Amino acid sequence: MEKRAEKKRIVLVPLPLQGHITPMMQLGQALNSKGFSITVFLGEFNRISSSKHFPGFQFITIPEILPVAEVEAIGPVEFLIKLNKTSEASFKDCVSQMLIQQGNDIACIIYDDLMYFCGAAANEFKVPSIIFCTTSATHKVCNYVLSKLNAEKFLIDMEDPDLQNKVVENLHPVSFKDLPIGGFEPLERFLVLCREIITKRSACGAIINTVSCLESSSLTLLQQELGISVYPLGPLHITTKETSSLLEEDRSCIEWLNKQKPRSVIYISMGSIFDIETKEVLEMANGLCDSNQPFLWVIRPGSKPLPEEVSKMVSEKGFIVKWAPQNEVLAHPAVGGFWSHCGWNSTLESIAEGVPMICRPFNGEQKLNAMYIESVWRIGILLQGEVERGGVERAVKRLIMDEEGASMRERALVLKEKFNASVSSGGSSYNALNELVNYLETEGKDVKNSGSNY
Repeated sequence: MEKRAEKKRIVLVPLPLQGHITPMMQLGQALNSKGFSITVFLGEFNRISSSKHFPGFQFITIPEILPVAEVEAIGPVEFLIKLNKTSEASFKDCVSQMLIQQGNDIACIIYDDLMYFCGAAANEFKVPSIIFCTTSATHKVCNYVLSKLNAEKFLIDMEDPDLQNKVVENLHPVSFKDLPIGGFEPLERFLVLCREIITKRSACGAIINTVSCLESSSLTLLQQELGISVYPLGPLHITTKETSSLLEEDRSCIEWLNKQKPRSVIYISMGSIFDIETKEVLEMANGLCDSNQPFLWVIRPGSKPLPEEVSKMVSEKGFIVKWAPQNEVLAHPAVGGFWSHCGWNSTLESIAEGVPMICRPFNGEQKLNAMYIESVWRIGILLQGEVERGGVERAVKRLIMDEEGASMRERALVLKEKFNASVSSGGSSYNALNELVNYLETEGKDVKNSGSNY
């Protein structure tokens, strides 16, 4: 049996939200398969069952980390700034205890780039660190652009239509009005956060859950901005099978899908955070029913309950679950389209199965993804403005029944093949993972040879 001392340990620190925990755990599985031991630091309110889904992983709770529920009280920007200020000391204590109890076997601390307090602990204990970006490379480049802006001047400039539509240098087709600021008000504080993420970074590398074939120019720009090694390893979910869902998945929807015709079903899931207003839900339900296409709709626990008339109408034409095994649903032959908020994980998962999309984004990052889905990769339809039943019906029919939708599906299937090639032997993501592993193994030897940091 292999001794712990012979295995290099990777410490993972995800942001305590589902959309960030999922790809971080997938990264952990990828590194574990390469011979590394994995320790995951999580807040008390975001525990994952290690015995059920991740046998062999060690889970450590960071005490006093802010509960995610505080996002609603103070907003995402202030939450992230406060989280980083209040977590640094307790994280250092946790790492210190771990080094005392288990020996100096940490090869690297890999942390979500929004958990930038981890960099200080890595520096103090002379442990290499790498940031992990769970959004697109394009989004990361946009944040660098934003970090250099003056909030007051930018808001004044955005009153000029010509400046709104001016393309950001080297980032075509992204214009200044497309920069991902929506949902992160006030702008001045968001720009402070963007600058803090950059100025407090001391990592020696960056892992991006993306694919070179999707974002080659943005990855080149990001490499130039960061000045450190960039490892585009995505899409990570293709090579890992276990779930890290914080919500229980309802598998009854798979039986329902088995009874539907090929490529006939619209799958609707708006992520793990955002709520839809009752009026929009009603318009969606009417439009979906008017389309006469079967649909599978995820109504997350804690969401506003469906009005009684909507529940009755939906039950006749569709199927509702509280949470679905999304990758399995998207891979099902009955699914013909995905109505999504366009979070980055959902975007990658849809493309990986060759499923075209109806895009209904909420915040700035999702709107950026939706723009690329519709205008760059041309594999989806963007719903803008107020949602009404006629627009919903037309979008569903365009995607499922029209030639336009068939063309989108063909392009999505081409990208699916490119995704599969990227994670196969010799592919771009396959090679990037091996480069990362080689770096971690080299750093692990250097750390071990240098002796204790105490």
